[in-house]
Amino acid sequence: MSGFDFTEAQLELREGVRRLCEDFDADYWRRVDETGEFPEAFVAAMAAGGWLGAAMPEALGGAGLGLTEAALIMQTVAESGAGFSGASAVHLNIFGPMPIVKFGAEDQKARAIPRLIDGRDRMCFAVTEPDSGLDTASLTTRAERRGNGWVINGRKVWTTMAQRANKILIIARTTPREEVKRPTEGLSLFYTDFDRSRITATVIPKMGRKAIESNSVFIDNLEVPAEDLVGEEGKGFAYLLAGLNPERVLIGVEAVGLGRAALKRASDYARERRVFGRPIGQNQGIAHPLARAWMGLEAASLMAFRAAALFDAGKPCGAEANAAKYLGGEAGFAACEAAVLTHGGMGYAREYHVERYFREAMIARIAPVSREMICNFIAEQVLDLPKSY
Repeated sequence: MSGFDFTEAQLELREGVRRLCEDFDADYWRRVDETGEFPEAFVAAMAAGGWLGAAMPEALGGAGLGLTEAALIMQTVAESGAGFSGASAVHLNIFGPMPIVKFGAEDQKARAIPRLIDGRDRMCFAVTEPDSGLDTASLTTRAERRGNGWVINGRKVWTTMAQRANKILIIARTTPREEVKRPTEGLSLFYTDFDRSRITATVIPKMGRKAIESNSVFIDNLEVPAEDLVGEEGKGFAYLLAGLNPERVLIGVEAVGLGRAALKRASDYARERRVFGRPIGQNQGIAHPLARAWMGLEAASLMAFRAAALFDAGKPCGAEANAAKYLGGEAGFAACEAAVLTHGGMGYAREYHVERYFREAMIARIAPVSREMICNFIAEQVLDLPKSY
């Protein structure tokens, strides 16, 4: 990306993803949303096309591309009409393994990454706990030494893909909190087998994105070999922090893509639907909310790709990445709301698809970090205001 323009290679990448997504129409995504069926065919097509390894190193079978390209891929998937149902089906593969890539041992990377890229392995990421929420330093899942390995016990919540994962990336406390100087110390990251004789995953019924399940996870004496520790013991929190900015950027662009899908449907409907002898889009009461939605989406997208460019250049991007997630979430929601209202009563009907987009739009306003915590970050880190909590 140069200035405000994507390179020819980046545009070709986006076009390749767009063509793949054409094989999965709105009815496909409505069906999996209604039935809860995982979009296996879509994920298989993404894996066969090599898209799951776009941001992974070439030495491990990936394409070695940056966050900018990963963001383009994920935005295009969501914008195709797949929304968060499609984006979340592959989201973890795109940048989720990065802590292993950055901090894992060479043999660990060689064992893990190629199998994630080609779809042989599926991972879930277990971080959030019922009693800690965003306060990761307060998590209570424990990993205790046993022989040459570890035994993990604890609970996680909102763990995506735990019903179908055969691998789990999990953070646990390896040193009791009272024995470390700072609460963020003594946490370690593990990438290990999802042993269903020791891990119970229970689906959480939820508002949207039914095809991509979220779970409550209970871990009972999960045995983990020493070689499954990622990096150094006690540095897991730092490893998580290294992946926060890319996560925020990707959620932001996915929300923009979802908003664009909704806006296109609303604009098409507003041109075609006639009431009182004229298209409803001729009325400013319909046209102006859609115009504002477009402006919001484009501004949010620019912020996200600004953050991605900074990240790819190795420059600080915390403020921009957080702003990208915030603005993308808000703009995506506003566009989806406007799309439902443009359709009037039919916006409430599944037939027109926008009600699904509206339900999914809430995801980016809540996860992976709340709007309020982003405002706290900007206030403290950018505006130099005193910490409020």
